Amino acid sequence: MPRPPRSLAFHQGHGRFNHIARAFRTGYPLGLWNCSSRARDQDSDDDDDSCFVHYGCPPSYDDDPFGAFRRVNTPFGEIDDAESSANNSNNEILTLKVTSVGFNIVENCRHHHTSEFDITQSDETPNPQLVVRRGQPFNITVTFNRPYDKSTDDLRLVFQAGDEPLPSKGTEVEIVLSDVDLPKEWGAKITKPEGNLLYLTIFTPPNCYIAKWKLKVDVLKKADRKTTIYRYSHREPVYILFNPWCKDDMVYKEDGLQEYVLKDTGKIYAGTEEDIESRPWNFGQFEEQVLDCAMYLLNRSQLKWPARGNSIKIIRQLTALVNAPDEGGVLEGNWSGDYKGGKPPLTWTGSAPILQEFYTKKQPVKFGQCWVFSGVLTTVCRALGIPARSVTNFSSAHDTDGSVCIDIHFNSYGEVDEKTNSDSVWNFHVWNEVWMARPDLPPGYGGWQVVDATPQEISGDEGYCCGPASVVAVRKGELGLLYDVDFVFAEVNADIVHWYPRDGSFVRTKTINNCVGLEISTKSAVGDEREEITYGHYKYQEDSPEERAALLNALGKRDDRRLNQRDQQYESMYDVGPKDVECELVVKDGVSVGQDFDVVLQVKNKSSENRTVGGRLAIKTMFYTGVEGDKVKKLQFQDSVQGGKCMEQVIEVQVEDYRSKLKDMCMIKLTAIARVQETNQVLTLQKILKLSKPSLTIKVPSIIYQKKSFDVEVSFTNPLDQSLTNCYLEVEGPGLQKRQKHPQRNVKPKQTLVTSVELTPRKIGERELVIIFNSDQLEDINASKVVHVM
Repeated sequence: MPRPPRSLAFHQGHGRFNHIARAFRTGYPLGLWNCSSRARDQDSDDDDDSCFVHYGCPPSYDDDPFGAFRRVNTPFGEIDDAESSANNSNNEILTLKVTSVGFNIVENCRHHHTSEFDITQSDETPNPQLVVRRGQPFNITVTFNRPYDKSTDDLRLVFQAGDEPLPSKGTEVEIVLSDVDLPKEWGAKITKPEGNLLYLTIFTPPNCYIAKWKLKVDVLKKADRKTTIYRYSHREPVYILFNPWCKDDMVYKEDGLQEYVLKDTGKIYAGTEEDIESRPWNFGQFEEQVLDCAMYLLNRSQLKWPARGNSIKIIRQLTALVNAPDEGGVLEGNWSGDYKGGKPPLTWTGSAPILQEFYTKKQPVKFGQCWVFSGVLTTVCRALGIPARSVTNFSSAHDTDGSVCIDIHFNSYGEVDEKTNSDSVWNFHVWNEVWMARPDLPPGYGGWQVVDATPQEISGDEGYCCGPASVVAVRKGELGLLYDVDFVFAEVNADIVHWYPRDGSFVRTKTINNCVGLEISTKSAVGDEREEITYGHYKYQEDSPEERAALLNALGKRDDRRLNQRDQQYESMYDVGPKDVECELVVKDGVSVGQDFDVVLQVKNKSSENRTVGGRLAIKTMFYTGVEGDKVKKLQFQDSVQGGKCMEQVIEVQVEDYRSKLKDMCMIKLTAIARVQETNQVLTLQKILKLSKPSLTIKVPSIIYQKKSFDVEVSFTNPLDQSLTNCYLEVEGPGLQKRQKHPQRNVKPKQTLVTSVELTPRKIGERELVIIFNSDQLEDINASKVVHVM
């Protein structure tokens, strides 16, 4: 049976039904939606008259086709009796019509690894939705008003995405039923007919657009040069996601998917390379509204539809949309220490509340810093089906001029000169890795890709986005490959160069190699431990031939001579005598907030002659980005050191010296500069001290049951000699507890707080509970606990 002219049919459908859309929005009841018109050229004998008869769900003209589905209770009738009577009076067979479509949500979602989404579960929502992965078949059941007869009934399925679906864009797909499998393209196979039921298997291609697709079922009837299309529109959409289990999908990965796609909790690492701490984080990709928010972001991205199936294009846009500066994205960054009008970054424990607030208000959420941006991006990627993990780079270089050097200038007082420093070294920086093929690059550069949603630098003319940068390309120093490989390479490989003022200019006092890109860490895929991925992943072993070749490749050098010449030209910039004095900054390990501590500058004279050494030792609070905060204490010294002997300069730091000056991460920067009078040798040193916070203890019952409440006991001890005020706990856990805030009483100096909260778990299985304590004086006292819900 020939199909009706496509352009005519869609012209009629969109032109004739605007009044229906208006009626639907205003709640006016509609029974039969029927329109018919003559063919465009009524004088032509070659064109058929054709019309649509719509029923089921009315045509939708929502401004946001990716908005969360909302059930409308307006009743819609079947095709009226007059039409059926007319058919019977002409002795025709009763016209085949769809009475309902079943999505078999429980079975399909189990096979597609999507059962954890709240929107698929009947006990989480009154209107469960179907979420499937592309490149993998799913089953539906169509119920008709009579048995389907393939010899006489012309049936097709229509999938539509977006607000203006068109075949030319690939956003409207018509499927004619087949008897064979079509595993790599759109198709539908009849599994079995059973009375008025027809069981169908739907196939989607592995490059299918990631979107919410609308399903329509057409029955075509042609008689007397007139084609009538009875179109049933299904009310619920089909969410189609990436499929890392499908070998033909760009994001296919053989292992680790339980962690990198399905795990909804995890760890994000912070601190310093010498004092690494793990922060529990609830990714919550299956929580209510999170998937709808991810789909909304794709719609906001303005990606052309052909790019909506390409993980490379999608992830690059997501790195821009998770931050706010350009597109008014999910999260507004704030590193000032003043968080009025928003939530301090350290007080977030998970991504779901951020995405839910953004989706509800359509305004950037305040405030985030790098680990929050990373946690949110991990959540969005896992929700869409892209394997993702959060990665922390300790001593992370921020190179602003592409020199692969971090230049630190000191002033004549021996302090860091912030006015002349545009580069910086963050104590840590958290970005993401996503797994995907890279057909846009030479072979061998697929796999893990660095992406970063923290708005640091503008990438070309595309705003604040970063990646995907192939980790293999970073390791090999292939800076010319897309995207932002040069920026990431500097973050893990840059040298630090110290400059000191001399005769109206600056001279280089020290070049520190192998001091950035340390202890690069992520949560293990096979346990709860930290996995260190610096060498063999981001870098070759130091001083190995591969490491030297990667550096030469990155700097565009063909041999070592030019590197040596570069080093020599710096050395010749000023004259010094023997470099026979060494300095070191020493602080005891394990200093906690609320404790006094000593900072010791050790000076060792390796020569046989006396040396006169003078300089300054300064202590300041700092932000984790390397930016200095407030002065705590300083010491100026000059002393003679005998040949072969050592000298020590000590600063005693008491709690009252730093307590009111600490920044978010409780970090302190120690800076020393020393000049040897006899040789003109200048020594510059920096060291970061992170003060430890008290621990939080969580106790739960040994046996926990679904939908039965239980008590969680929480305790910790105030380490300060002042009371903690405006105290509260925040409790969160996917499948256990949506985020709740529990105010607490003030905690007196050195007093132990013991309290309890009541939870009622929603889902069975292994779940992770995250609790954080905050106050005006101390924040981000956090802990997590894995519980098993029966």
